[in-house]
Amino acid sequence: MQPDIMPIRGVRWRIPIVLAVTVFVNYLDRNNLALALPRIAQDFGWSNREIGSNGELLLAAFFLPYAVSNILLSRVAERFGSKRSVIAAITAFSLFTILSGFFGQSLTSLIVLRLLLGFGEGVHIPMLSVLTSRWFPVSERSRANAIWGAGILLATATAPLIIVPLINIIGWRPTFAAIGVVGMLVSIPLVLSIVQDAPDCNSSVSDAELAYIRAGHKISDVAGITTSQISYVRSKRFWLAVLGGTLNAFCAFGMLNWLPTYFNRAKGIDFERLGWPLFLIFAVGIIGVVFMAFLGDRLQRRTLLASVGFLIAGIMVYIASSINTLELLVLFFALAVFFQSTYTAQEYAIVQRLLPPERIGAGTGLYNGLAVLFGGVGGSLIPGSIVAMTGSFDAGMFSIVVGALIAAFVMLLLARTIKY
Repeated sequence: MQPDIMPIRGVRWRIPIVLAVTVFVNYLDRNNLALALPRIAQDFGWSNREIGSNGELLLAAFFLPYAVSNILLSRVAERFGSKRSVIAAITAFSLFTILSGFFGQSLTSLIVLRLLLGFGEGVHIPMLSVLTSRWFPVSERSRANAIWGAGILLATATAPLIIVPLINIIGWRPTFAAIGVVGMLVSIPLVLSIVQDAPDCNSSVSDAELAYIRAGHKISDVAGITTSQISYVRSKRFWLAVLGGTLNAFCAFGMLNWLPTYFNRAKGIDFERLGWPLFLIFAVGIIGVVFMAFLGDRLQRRTLLASVGFLIAGIMVYIASSINTLELLVLFFALAVFFQSTYTAQEYAIVQRLLPPERIGAGTGLYNGLAVLFGGVGGSLIPGSIVAMTGSFDAGMFSIVVGALIAAFVMLLLARTIKY
């Protein structure tokens, strides 16, 4: 039994807050191109079909090196030290974002810089998973992961209010350079001063808190077999989780990458007016992550919750794609993001539950790399290819509906095998 201390107290809760800042910076750098794509297309004189074909290359270029970096470098990064690896990743992806502002003069140069950006970001998320698993007992991990995971949705929600006005004022290239510089100057000092690799490395952690964390790590499988006794690469549950994460990445990045252009080209919303609609849609996801993380820790039915969330999200996107009124568009896409965030809140708690403690970094890297390789690339290429072939952005959006419904089924299968 764990020591009787209040779960909301303790030094450990500072860690995911700082990590959320690094994720916020990460996703501003990653998503700036999706927001700038309508203006890039305007500068380069692309038609709708050219946006589909060129845009899919630009958006997908990030994911292949990102996946390779996740899979091949996460174990090395874990040995190097999770804190030092986080700092190295921030430095790399900030630098390549800055260079995109100076050298993004053609489609080819932008593709090369997106490839480098993906490689630089690769080990970031796996190292956050390592830090969370070391600092938090199993019973708190949905909330702990959701705190830094909320940085994704916070960046996604506020990016239109930051990036779109800046692009209108100074242009997209100076905007890229500016957010790269500011992000690096803000996040690296926070990591240096607050984050430590493990509770044992931090003198501010009390003996009671340390005992609470250690006791919470001693959780056995329902069958009485600890995860360290099982090779996760031979576990059907792990590969079901990878498939679920792949479908989630397909839906999430499909919406994230194509929604600004979808609103602009398919629904006729001026680029200058994209900020607030996109902010409202993705801001709802922050509320969803907070609520669903609490529900996941409370009910300990994380995979079942994710299944229901995907089902409802797919229905909401289908309804939204048939609507042209701006207010209703925002409402139904916001509901889709809210329910999709059910998986976002549970994702790394599910993965950490399936991995032995000494393989959290490598296992998360494998999971995240494969999910992004197939889901992220698919979320960029499949909707873009459909638009390129048909000229219809609505047809491209329908592929996300199909992905969400399949994800709901996969998570339901996983819910029948995983226990907490």
